[in-house]
Amino acid sequence: MDRGGEWIIGSQAPLEEPWRGLSKLVHMAAPAIHECFAQVGPVRPNDIPLLLCIAEESRPGRLAGLDEELFSRIESELGQRFHTRSALFPYGRVSGGLAMLHARELVYRHGIPYCIVAGVDSMLVSATLADYEKRNRLLTSQNSNGFIPGEAAAAILVGAAETPHVPAALICAGIGTGQEKATVDSEEPLRADGLVEAFTNAFRDAGQTMADVDYRITDSNGEQYWFKEAALAVTRTLRVRKEQLEIWHAADCVGEVGAAAGPCALAVALAASRKRYAPGRGVLCHLSGEDGHRVALILAAERGNYN
Repeated sequence: MDRGGEWIIGSQAPLEEPWRGLSKLVHMAAPAIHECFAQVGPVRPNDIPLLLCIAEESRPGRLAGLDEELFSRIESELGQRFHTRSALFPYGRVSGGLAMLHARELVYRHGIPYCIVAGVDSMLVSATLADYEKRNRLLTSQNSNGFIPGEAAAAILVGAAETPHVPAALICAGIGTGQEKATVDSEEPLRADGLVEAFTNAFRDAGQTMADVDYRITDSNGEQYWFKEAALAVTRTLRVRKEQLEIWHAADCVGEVGAAAGPCALAVALAASRKRYAPGRGVLCHLSGEDGHRVALILAAERGNYN
């Protein structure tokens, strides 16, 4: 219940049993990760690092044992052991972008054939909901400028562009990071400096410009701050006229899912590419963390895999 005595709207992941806490995260993440194994051909799971995205350490209501137990419990549930270069990314909403940056290093610098970037998170924790409602961040009967809390897990298989066995449908051409001073809880004027920095670094990395982007996919969750930031960043970086530049966000279907937002966004872009309903080939994916971290990824669909 919210402070007005009304039910809080949430987006709960339906599972076959009423698991709670770490057990629910395990049973959400394991099936998503298992789906990636079907695409790895002769490569053994223990040769694949798992880059696991989880809630940031500063998250109110963060589950106990998240850093110490979750990874091993997922391995036990899958009956597999992952590569020793596996790692946790406890950075909330930007975890997926930072994990992609690390995956690129593992694949191209260390010769790892594949990585799995997976995110799992739940905002449906009483202490988490209470804190966000207190800060007027939650969508309630008394606050329209807030997010719907949700929970989700998503996993994507990452390999070199020329890797065989995988029906590649989405290429990550560039990754950039930035730091925003005017965070969502700050009273400083927002200019989207951090996101502009991330855009600039990502486009430089890809050798492209905003002119190559056909649509955007973000972790925006319904709060005005994130949409304002996205609009400012595009205004400051777009130098050509575009008839439209759609902005997609998975939160309108699954709610605010924290550390799972990045992998969810990439999965949506991949599905749009494979099923050929994307509005174009070039995709700008951008993620914004609560603490000011910003990550942008320049993605490209295979030719012919878009409208």
